[in-house]
Amino acid sequence: MKYPPKLYFTQTTSAASLAVFRIGFGLMMLISIIRFWVNGWIDSVYIQPKFFFSYHGFEWIKPIGEYTYWLFFICGLSAFCVAIGFKYRIAIVSFFLSFTYIELMDKTTYLNHYYFISLMAFVLIFVPANATFSADNLLTKKQFKQVPKWTVDGIKLLLGIVYFYAGLAKINSDWLFRAMPLKIWLPSKYDLPIIGETIMQQEWFHYAMSWSGMLYDLVIPFLLLYKPTRKIAFAAVIFFHVFTWVLFPIGMFPFIMIVSAFIFFDSLTHQKVINGLRRLLAKFFQSSKFRIEETQFYKYTNKKLVTYILATFFAAQLLLPFRYVLYPGELFWTEEGYRFSWRVMLIEKAGYANFKIVDAETGRFFYVENNDFLTSFQEKQMSTQPDFILEYAHFLGNHFKKDGHKNIQVFVESFVGLNGRLSQPFIDPTVDLYQEKESFKHKDWILPFKDKIDGL
Repeated sequence: MKYPPKLYFTQTTSAASLAVFRIGFGLMMLISIIRFWVNGWIDSVYIQPKFFFSYHGFEWIKPIGEYTYWLFFICGLSAFCVAIGFKYRIAIVSFFLSFTYIELMDKTTYLNHYYFISLMAFVLIFVPANATFSADNLLTKKQFKQVPKWTVDGIKLLLGIVYFYAGLAKINSDWLFRAMPLKIWLPSKYDLPIIGETIMQQEWFHYAMSWSGMLYDLVIPFLLLYKPTRKIAFAAVIFFHVFTWVLFPIGMFPFIMIVSAFIFFDSLTHQKVINGLRRLLAKFFQSSKFRIEETQFYKYTNKKLVTYILATFFAAQLLLPFRYVLYPGELFWTEEGYRFSWRVMLIEKAGYANFKIVDAETGRFFYVENNDFLTSFQEKQMSTQPDFILEYAHFLGNHFKKDGHKNIQVFVESFVGLNGRLSQPFIDPTVDLYQEKESFKHKDWILPFKDKIDGL
């Protein structure tokens, strides 16, 4: 049934849907933070490196050394408070700020699912996910049975954007007609039991994975929305994400998406989950504490402001992935407009970047040992992404200027291979990168891609 706009925004649904999502999201984030801590990645990723790559416009966000452990502690504690619904509004704002700060400290660590988590946390700031079955209910002695339907649909919309745009991005000739980069990655999984030395080596399987991945991303939001196909679709979500988790080192992302997809089930299903959790808690605590009368509908005191903020947010999410059309050249090559557009696992690049520091007056020069300043992971990322190369060039120029060098010029000899192709010259070696400035304009010192990739 279709609702007129005004009537739609008066629709309500069970608060249990938001409660279940809040619990799942909070727990997944808590596990992610613990996992990062236990594996020693806080130290190796955010403390040990001598140099950190920043996002344009966010250069003011800097690593904080040993205090990074406190930042992760705040983030993990906030995630736990979100899960139980304790001081929810403060907790979700704290989680959003701490997690996003961590994400922005070093561009090297960018992953689509980190971006997704920041976006989802931002949305959750504006929805009453603590309306029912939360610690806040015990503190305020209030519990809301119904919440605005659009608050649940907003979460579904964000998930739908992630999937659908990821599917659109896969409609390109490399992915569909060359099975790239899966043709590179899958044969390397020869150590998997049974299928590693057989199926993973078959070209037909590489193409089957490419096409099925594209179709899955495009249709799964709609199959989850449609009740007759919802259970089958959710089973497909579980299979797809567990299978990709087995194949690729993508951390908690598959489980985050599985838990998130549960939001598509109807409110009765979520209410059953809440009832089950209530019975479980009643075995350890006095059940009367969790039986607050549900008599009220949640009403926003600043509904127009929240509506405008979220409308602007979703408009940006719908448009931002298409900003690449403003840039000339092959997107996969230049990566101008590539990030923040749900282009998931579409490219495999191998690069080489040799930096030359030149005295402009005397012509004397020397080459830089990148491992003197960068970790191996940072160097790998830097060597194939133009904005990384530019930022690193400026870092090198400033570093050697402080060391007493004068009339500094910074050039780079760079070659990159994209999706199994032979390496090609990447950056114009005659351009002094120390004189180039980072901006949202096209970087005309990126050399043209000597091939063509058709697609969206």
